[in-house]
Amino acid sequence: MENSTSSDQTNLKKAQSADDGEDYKTPPTPLRCFMGALGAATLSLLTYQLTLAIAATFASKPLTSTNQIAIGISAAVRTLVTGMAALGTGVFGVAALGLAALGIQLIFKKGADQEAT
Repeated sequence: MENSTSSDQTNLKKAQSADDGEDYKTPPTPLRCFMGALGAATLSLLTYQLTLAIAATFASKPLTSTNQIAIGISAAVRTLVTGMAALGTGVFGVAALGLAALGIQLIFKKGADQEAT
């Protein structure tokens, strides 16, 4: 019975450490950085294509209303939709650049550490 209690306490400690983020102490490797950069770059290119498609669709379908309020609201919505797609492109692009730079930094750091020893 006592063994069950100690295993429960061990499981509780593991769950608490997982909640604290202590399980994510593995250092980044250049391979993981470059794989993440590849994924982010792919998403960036896809959202760029989406941005171009949205902008082309909006440009090919002009507003036909005579009501100034409706024209203003639809222009604001078009700008918002295009801007959100462009924001996604930028965020994923910057993430890809940052991860690639981190991977390069880790390669040079690993080389410098090997020379020092």
